[in-house]
Amino acid sequence: MPVALIIGISGQDGAYLARLLVDKGYSVIGTSRDQGQGRFANLDLLRVRDKVRLTSMVTNDFRSIYKTLRECDPDEIYNLAGQTSVGLSFEQPMEAHESINLSVLNILECLRLMGSKAKFYNAGSSECFGDTPDPANEASAFRPRSPYATAKATAFWTVANYREAYGMPACTGILFNHESPLRPGHFVTRKIVDAAVRIAAGSRERLSLGNIDIQRDWGWAPEYVEAIWRMMQQPVMDDYVIATGASRPLSDFLDLAFRAVGLNWQDHTDTHPALLRPLDISVSRANPAKAAEKLGWKAEVGFEELVDRLVNASRDPAWRPERRRTPNGWGPGPIRTGDTP
Repeated sequence: MPVALIIGISGQDGAYLARLLVDKGYSVIGTSRDQGQGRFANLDLLRVRDKVRLTSMVTNDFRSIYKTLRECDPDEIYNLAGQTSVGLSFEQPMEAHESINLSVLNILECLRLMGSKAKFYNAGSSECFGDTPDPANEASAFRPRSPYATAKATAFWTVANYREAYGMPACTGILFNHESPLRPGHFVTRKIVDAAVRIAAGSRERLSLGNIDIQRDWGWAPEYVEAIWRMMQQPVMDDYVIATGASRPLSDFLDLAFRAVGLNWQDHTDTHPALLRPLDISVSRANPAKAAEKLGWKAEVGFEELVDRLVNASRDPAWRPERRRTPNGWGPGPIRTGDTP
């Protein structure tokens, strides 16, 4: 039975990957900073918490990583941890670099010193490319426009250097935006969908947004973890862009989400310059041809189906156990959505 270590198992991708690997017969170990106090609601929702082993590990602590790797002796390591919010990275740039790039360096250096043959996957980001009016592929230049993106770009080249200089089996998946019911509440897609459902149920709130003209390539997260696993099965490790290949404006997402609950988004939404980021990406496009050719992977869930799935999940109490009925409808008061994808 192969052993997989998922660093950052409590997040969206970590939970879906854990389920996938359990189904494939892996022994799965997941880490968090303090597994005794950690929240693993996503694992509970996917019904895999009792099928994985949890352990504590701090990714900016070299000794903590070394101890965990020695004890677990994994065959495959999936690094999905680190800061996930582009908007937050402008407020906490040091934390972005420490949790993303320093963590990757610590893990790789531990593996090198241990002489480990474990395969290593690093979660990259389409944010590294910056604006891409022409679809970005694996050879496209990086032009990061946020602390989060610069940290991800640095981590990408750290992985590439360890692979090329030390012959380590390591790769980075450059994933474009991917959504699911497990997406954290600070992401704009979750905010839009949940607000639309609450308003349709009687809430009098208004949804406040920043730039709704930005364009992103949105995919279905459960499909993307399959691509991650396939990267790790290749005889020669390499980096891959994972995306649908089709980009849409945020305004289209907004329109579809509100229409799915029988509403017109213009009647319930405001835009405010105060919610704009210091820097942002106007257009993000992807060319995932390499993944199709080398991995045999292609996204199957289209944009309209994605939005419909998210709205249906938001309506379902099984996916939203934290929602409660209030005098103003479902959930809290007015919601502000400054974080674009």
